[in-house]
Amino acid sequence: MKRKLALLFTILLSLPSWANVDLIKVDKSKRRMYLLDGDQVIKEFRIALGKQPKGHKVKEGDQRTPEGLYVLDHILEESRYYRSVNISYPNAQDRENARRFNVNPGGNIKIHGLKNGETKSANFIQSFDWTDGCIALTNQEMDEFIELIDLGTPIEIYW
Repeated sequence: MKRKLALLFTILLSLPSWANVDLIKVDKSKRRMYLLDGDQVIKEFRIALGKQPKGHKVKEGDQRTPEGLYVLDHILEESRYYRSVNISYPNAQDRENARRFNVNPGGNIKIHGLKNGETKSANFIQSFDWTDGCIALTNQEMDEFIELIDLGTPIEIYW
């Protein structure tokens, strides 16, 4: 409990009091996620992606992280991974593209921490792409991320 309070206090002191995350940008090519207030980046995270990161997610199982504009729509505290925030993939366009190719677009795309019970270091986990299409942070960063964002925040994912 003391550790969580200390982390929250550190987060709050490290951001300007006026900071309000109104957009999240994910640059897949740089493996970076940026939290923005207007045009100003107020926080940057190093991320891991799906095992096949280049290109837009087309179908379930392609191990790609989708590209496009989505929103963060709910938080899962009970998950196989340390905390998870759901991304609203697939959107109407994704479903239409999947229908056109007669494939399942997949879903269940999250921003999450490490797999529960995982003990590898943050540097190891973030040194390669290992998810099935999600965006991964360290557990500590996941705590910080959840404190900084609101549900309904748009997220733009691009290469």
